[in-house]
Amino acid sequence: MSAIYKNISATNQVKVGLTVLKGIFISAASSTPTITVFDSGTANTNDPTILGVFTPAAASEYNFTAAGITASKGLYVVISGTVVATIIFE
Repeated sequence: MSAIYKNISATNQVKVGLTVLKGIFISAASSTPTITVFDSGTANTNDPTILGVFTPAAASEYNFTAAGITASKGLYVVISGTVVATIIFE
């Protein structure tokens, strides 16, 4: 399967259903930016956390091994502050 992507700048249900998180590219980050990624298909922050709260740096790429990180329910990305990100997944 080839990777696909979604550009986001606010909290977003990126994908519903089985998926693999391959990476996150941050094009902009300011105003105390944070990102948290959940394994959720229903925009629920009580679902399992894939990536705990972290502070992204602008013009940075975060890659997750060749195999990526599998999410069984989906990808729900919570953003605070100002962040423009590209989520790369399969």
